[in-house]
Amino acid sequence: MNERQNRKLHLTDILVTIVVALVFGLVFRLLGPVYDLFKIFGLQLDAFIYGIWFIAGPFAALLIRKPGAALLAETAAAMAEVLFGASGGIMSFYYGVLQGLFSELIFAAWRYRKFTISVAMLSGFAASIASFIVDLFYGYLTYLASWNFALSLIFRMLGGAIMAGALAYALVKALEKTGVTHLVRPVTKDDYDALK
Repeated sequence: MNERQNRKLHLTDILVTIVVALVFGLVFRLLGPVYDLFKIFGLQLDAFIYGIWFIAGPFAALLIRKPGAALLAETAAAMAEVLFGASGGIMSFYYGVLQGLFSELIFAAWRYRKFTISVAMLSGFAASIASFIVDLFYGYLTYLASWNFALSLIFRMLGGAIMAGALAYALVKALEKTGVTHLVRPVTKDDYDALK
């Protein structure tokens, strides 16, 4: 099997990605009240927690390591969240599609060959930018004072990088140590090094 065939999503990859998406979709749904709780503290601290809603894409890309995994995972997780009764309704799906696309573009920029913590953090950061694009489309950000908008932007981008990027990287690294990742992708030298 040549490299090009190895880089395509196969049925196993798609099924694993969908399972990951369902798990994160449920997590997204359950974290809604936690996010709302952080709103009462003011200063846009809830925007940092918002970063967890971007984790499905980077996690799937780091796990599967093939083109399309981030987009599929984030989109499917958003749809699962909608099906689980998300308060955002179908808007959650629109966010997921764009966030997944932006997350995917970061891994594509490295031609799906670099899966470091910095690339994962950039992926989460990019997803946060995508969420702002959807927010601007719906128009409610224009009601924020400029200082409040700046805080929201900073905290959401930090949350995207840390909660979606660094946390996804840590979770996948933990899975690598258990050997579970060998079921979805071939063993590499980096995988062996992770066990040391």
